[in-house]
Amino acid sequence: MTDATRSDSRRGGGSEIDPADVDLRVALGDKLALRNPIVTGSGTFASGQEVDRFFDVRRLGAVVVKSVTVEPRRGLPTPRMAETAAGMLNAIGLQNPGIDAWLAHDLPWLNSHRVPTIVSIAGNTTAEYRHLAERLRDAPGVVAIEANISCPNVDDRDIVFACREEATHEAITQVARVSSVPVFAKLTPDVTDISLIAGAAHEAGATGVSVINTLLGMAIDTETRRPKLAAITGGLSGPAIKPIAVRAVHQIHEAHPQLPIIGMGGVRSVEDVVELVLAGASAVAVGTATFTNPLAALEILEGLPSWLAEHGYATLRQLRGAWRR
Repeated sequence: MTDATRSDSRRGGGSEIDPADVDLRVALGDKLALRNPIVTGSGTFASGQEVDRFFDVRRLGAVVVKSVTVEPRRGLPTPRMAETAAGMLNAIGLQNPGIDAWLAHDLPWLNSHRVPTIVSIAGNTTAEYRHLAERLRDAPGVVAIEANISCPNVDDRDIVFACREEATHEAITQVARVSSVPVFAKLTPDVTDISLIAGAAHEAGATGVSVINTLLGMAIDTETRRPKLAAITGGLSGPAIKPIAVRAVHQIHEAHPQLPIIGMGGVRSVEDVVELVLAGASAVAVGTATFTNPLAALEILEGLPSWLAEHGYATLRQLRGAWRR
């Protein structure tokens, strides 16, 4: 193979493409279309207002808000965050104002700015998930629900919902039955076969899945011999988990090729987005990178058309699941 042929095999082929002509639109199932594939990672962008002073958040495909629960939560004791060699640990404890206050105070701002909003919901019983979905029925501006089922199930010995197919199916069933918008199940990577969990969520009515949530981790201060987090363990995010995210997206896409996937985990660059799409993602969330660079999601979005054009692709959709052996 010549160098020219080898180069062309890595590209989309055809005539030169103007970045301005690249089509970034993505469809996540039959009922959800986004203007572009870049969304925010829940818990890293609050409800959009805090980051809007850095850039117009309407430019993103959607804002995925911080997880909301039935009742207000104060969160876990401090320290809640700890830096690691390639990321960070956090144990926030789903601090939030509760669904009633969120609907009254946060959603109106998103609506007034016409921001496509995906609401992350979290609960400790299937009844709580159902109640949250009911409260969001026909809420203006809400385009989808992300069911954060990486939460302890108090009806099942506090085993995380997303660690068991049956519990996943039960929780998503309750949400999907009453939701007026598409439902995405946010899955933990702390399982043996994530494709089985994704299948259970889809069977229960989920439009798609969001993967991956953080991995459970721990760090100890060697001087004090105490955990760096007050909660002892926490969720690991950042660049360290990107290869795990790519693997999880790939496994799910191979098992369920038609299932829409929002990929996430350690995304910091255009290349990271492309890698997750090659593995099978339709859209990609930028999360922890926002803590060090509030413009991360915007910069990635702005760089994506040029990367695609330079590689001969008129759309991002052409690359979905197109990795090569």
